[in-house]
Amino acid sequence: MKVSIERSALLKAMSQAQSVVERRNTIPILANVLIEADGSTVSLRTTDLDIEVVDKCSAMVERGGATTVGAHTLHEIVRKLPDGAMVELADDGASGRLEVNAGRSNFSLATLPKEDFPVMASAEYSCNFSAKAGVLRRLFDKSKFAISTEETRYYLNGVYMHASERDGSKVLRCVATDGHRLARIDSDLPDGADDLPGVIVPRKTVGELRKLLEDDDASIAVSVSETKIRFATPEITLTSKVIDGSFPDYTRVIPVGNSRRLEVDAAEFAQAVDRVSTVSSERSRAVKLALDEDRLVLSVNAPDSGAAEEELAVAYGDERLEIGFNAKYLLEIAGQVDRENAVFLFNSSADPTLMREGNDETAVYVVMPMRV
Repeated sequence: MKVSIERSALLKAMSQAQSVVERRNTIPILANVLIEADGSTVSLRTTDLDIEVVDKCSAMVERGGATTVGAHTLHEIVRKLPDGAMVELADDGASGRLEVNAGRSNFSLATLPKEDFPVMASAEYSCNFSAKAGVLRRLFDKSKFAISTEETRYYLNGVYMHASERDGSKVLRCVATDGHRLARIDSDLPDGADDLPGVIVPRKTVGELRKLLEDDDASIAVSVSETKIRFATPEITLTSKVIDGSFPDYTRVIPVGNSRRLEVDAAEFAQAVDRVSTVSSERSRAVKLALDEDRLVLSVNAPDSGAAEEELAVAYGDERLEIGFNAKYLLEIAGQVDRENAVFLFNSSADPTLMREGNDETAVYVVMPMRV
């Protein structure tokens, strides 16, 4: 194999590919990237056995072929080369070395046989559709904060993507919850997604997927089976196993009868919560919300370090209410609001609270209260 690739193109492809590779590997081949040169393209393939990324970039291929080399090492070399350099990758197949040359820089890297590299078996995908990158990014970005980190409840360690209905219209829905808070985000159901099986997309996959969704108008081809999900652009293909488990019936925890309505400037609210929670050394310290006619008093009482209180002008016309929340959860939910105002709907100080962005019902959040 002998190829020449422009440094910026190779760096972009390697950045995407190497991020899947775990830093510590008991199986040496999993630390490597499979480089395959054919025609006028070079494809870079990495895997951790759960996720596989294939990134293609155009190159001058003098001699086709394939080899594997340490992914993090190659990425670091390319990153440190001068901008605009042409990078030559050469492998004769017999020496067990990949020569990397750029200008006056020359590297000789150990390789492992390409035959040892595990390629993820291609599944029969039962559902195929396309969606704009901006739509998918909104669905996953606004829900991922609520993914559970408890390994024992593994079926909550991802975002549940499925086809559903809201007000008689079909929607593509992403849901995440950890039992303390929940995010439910909807968008219009794309053509071809009617028979989408409900799948739980793992946390790591959601993080890797973010890199494919930079360009809002790019079209992403999504393929789903019972065991795998694939997101593809012309340059990058991300294939992942889905979590083998049943996502709980989330509709039961979304309150429907909450009638006490608070409307508040989302940015002002988040800043105030952040300020009053400063006095507490504990991350999970409860912030108390005391609601009265058009005023909200936020307070934290930490006996070991002090107390704090801040008043906000809000729109609230119901009877007086005092309720406590984990400050971190409030900040994360308020941080999802793109519009100016956040609307909170309460029932009582012991019941789940609903939050949405203004009158937009495509994004709904639920947070459980704390005793204060």
